[in-house]
Amino acid sequence: MANVPEYFGSLVFDDRVMKANLSAPVYQSLKKTIDEGAQLDLSVANAVAIAMKDWAVAHGATHYTHWFQPLTGITAEKHDSFISPSPDGGVIMEFSGKELIKGEPDASSFPNGGLRATFEARGYTAWDPTSYAFIKGKTLCIPTAFCSYGGQALDKKTPLLRSMEALNKQALRILRLFGNDTAKCVRSSVGPEQEYFLITKEMYDQRPDLRFTGRTLFGAKPPKGQEMDDHYFGVIKPRVEAFMEDLNEQLWKLGILAKTEHNEVAPAQHELAPIYTTTNIATDQNQLTMEIMQKVAAKHGLVCLLHEKPFAGVNGSGKHNNWSIATDSGQNLLSPGETPYENAQFLLFLCAVIKAVDDYQDLLRLSVATAGNDHRLGANEAPPAVVSIFVGDELGAVLEAIETGTPYKGAEKTQMTLGVDVLPEFNRDTTDRNRTSPFAFTGNKFEFRMLGSSNSIACANIMLNAAVAESLRIYADRLEQAEDFETTLNSMIRKTIKDHKNIIFNGNGYDESWIREATEKRGLLNYRTTPDCMPHLMDKKNVEMLTAHGVYSEDELRSRCDIMLENYCKTVVIEGNTMVDMAKTQIIPAVETYAADVARSGAAKKALDPTLACSYEAGLVKKLSELTDSAAMRTRELEEALARLKVAEDVVGESILIRDTVLPAMEHLRKVCDEAETLTARSYWPFPTYGDLLFSVR
Repeated sequence: MANVPEYFGSLVFDDRVMKANLSAPVYQSLKKTIDEGAQLDLSVANAVAIAMKDWAVAHGATHYTHWFQPLTGITAEKHDSFISPSPDGGVIMEFSGKELIKGEPDASSFPNGGLRATFEARGYTAWDPTSYAFIKGKTLCIPTAFCSYGGQALDKKTPLLRSMEALNKQALRILRLFGNDTAKCVRSSVGPEQEYFLITKEMYDQRPDLRFTGRTLFGAKPPKGQEMDDHYFGVIKPRVEAFMEDLNEQLWKLGILAKTEHNEVAPAQHELAPIYTTTNIATDQNQLTMEIMQKVAAKHGLVCLLHEKPFAGVNGSGKHNNWSIATDSGQNLLSPGETPYENAQFLLFLCAVIKAVDDYQDLLRLSVATAGNDHRLGANEAPPAVVSIFVGDELGAVLEAIETGTPYKGAEKTQMTLGVDVLPEFNRDTTDRNRTSPFAFTGNKFEFRMLGSSNSIACANIMLNAAVAESLRIYADRLEQAEDFETTLNSMIRKTIKDHKNIIFNGNGYDESWIREATEKRGLLNYRTTPDCMPHLMDKKNVEMLTAHGVYSEDELRSRCDIMLENYCKTVVIEGNTMVDMAKTQIIPAVETYAADVARSGAAKKALDPTLACSYEAGLVKKLSELTDSAAMRTRELEEALARLKVAEDVVGESILIRDTVLPAMEHLRKVCDEAETLTARSYWPFPTYGDLLFSVR
């Protein structure tokens, strides 16, 4: 294979390709659209379409698709060939600007939350020129937005682009007040770290729960899990290393900046981290990354599990969303510089984020709410469901000095010496990292750690961009009217710190005492489950903010609330039905068969020697019989809980019933069956155990 720089981005219609294949006027016009949001001319679109088609065909493409992100949480595509009939009975390869700009998928067949009736089928996809087209297989994929016939957004990309524009608008107002007249735009950037599990395809196929739900619904704890901490950053096994090498190559061809790979904490768990890029592109690329992970895994006889909690008792998988904002010239607006105390512009943007997270902690929480993530948040490897901000010692001291009006002494650089002459000396960072914090400042960006591994990063970044835009709007409104800019600025920064310091917590987010302090003393929100938080999307303050910035209409918000709760309900119902099926048709019969064989063995021994008590067999049969009776009873209880969902008046009521009745019934059934697994001979157990699944990949 060629060197990485030679093939990197070879399947992307990126800036290099555009510059080489478009005329100078067309290229400049398209760049103006991409960089400054200028309107796209149809003649430019036609020229781009021809160049895009010629390039794609030269790379073996025969079809094109408008690649979009409906509210299913995954991507969608409908393939059309480039061929058109020619007069001589043959075909020619054609692609027009009109076909590039607009497509027409069926809008009523995707989740729409009531925005479209079944008979109202027409919808549109619209080319997003800010995200490069790419080739996947033999298809040219054109990133697009997706909307209904009435113009309502039916996807994740459209609100994301709107939120980025809202942030850009308000951030530029602030920069102008600080005398920056050269910045043309401000963009948010993201680097999403992606965690995942790898298991063998053979074992996956034997687990109905994994095939239907993406997670194990049953499974006793194995003799060894992650207790030894020996998997984290450990030597990568040959089969996994081959997968990673293949994955990197596929991602690099698509211009995805896959940078870091390593073993994660749990057995069979791993992580991939990219270099961060513009939020819109990062969102597209993360969706593509998850898809390619699963395809590459299949080539290696593996299955890539992206569920947030595929295995109980070991770490689940998250997706850490590293978020920052910068100008088009590359100035990072969240970089403190050498003297953060004297950097008023940085402090204002920092305060905007602190205020945004405090004011809209409910939006950030619900942006990551799914049935899968509910199992992960608050566990030992994930932040709690309470949103807080970590700023570190140095920034904490800066903020305290500003609030109290006391002099700031500054943080001294501490030189690290390791006691061995040959090892280099280096300066210690002025702040530690806090992996227990949901929202941590890490030097020049914030790491939002609450996202689940299968989540689209769009939702979290929509809410984050919009909330920060609202803080900046409030600041800009005040500063633009201020008689004394410096006085008003200083007063506003101090007031923000005082009003919102309760959201700042630099301690251990796993500590139960913190949860009590957060909720009882600081008044922070603790929405533990999706049914707890999702209805708050429609709270008045949230609707007013999101509609005022044009990120969503009220109808679009209502549809999302319904869709997310409906998805939660459907997910758990599928899990519940799968548990019932596995218990009835696999687990209970297997345990009964084993119990019967043990009983026969005891009877045979007694027949040979009537004086034998056969207490082992008798005791084991008695215990297994009790467990099968209990499993049968718990299965009926789960069936009854699922049946009661039919009487729910609406999706909110159904989600609450699931939280309060179905999930507890699932836990009760699992507990009984997992105990039965520990007493049943391996040869009788109907599917691979946790030990098999977690330690099978070599």
